[in-house]
Amino acid sequence: CLEFFRDQAAEQFERQTRSAWRPRSGSMVNHRALTAALIDSRDFIAAKRRAETEPLLPSGPKIAFTGGMEFNDHMLIWDKLDKVHAKHPDMVLLHGGSPKGAERIAAAWADARKVTQIAYKPDWARHAKAAPFKRNDALLDALPIGVMVFPGTGIQENLADKAKKLGIPVWTFGGGGA
Repeated sequence: CLEFFRDQAAEQFERQTRSAWRPRSGSMVNHRALTAALIDSRDFIAAKRRAETEPLLPSGPKIAFTGGMEFNDHMLIWDKLDKVHAKHPDMVLLHGGSPKGAERIAAAWADARKVTQIAYKPDWARHAKAAPFKRNDALLDALPIGVMVFPGTGIQENLADKAKKLGIPVWTFGGGGA
């Protein structure tokens, strides 16, 4: 009942003064469902969750990398990654975590240059044939500042297309393929 009176008084105040009324403390929410303690506990839980996940997401510009399992031109990959690293020394390399091919070469480069890397491996058990495409979505959810695409299959082309739609710069290397 008091909340109804408060809301009615706030409407009258707004009509008379043409400015919104706000309570001196607290909020205008319905207190039957949401108390101040509940609001404080939600804020605390959200802050705790942020504190737990931020250390897992390294800071620095994120560069996404993709390439096929049959592409093995390690000189080209290392050269292009070195150029990006020179421009962004605190970069974080995001890749698909393939056991061979371009992404494995990129992981070796990151190990050698002591660059932080995050491997987004496909979850075959959960997504079956759609796993690489779901992995591409997860990789782009990290909001990289650019995507390096080396020759491969439709999976690499899918990542490049999705990145372009999101307005993320895409750099294609190696001729043919993506």
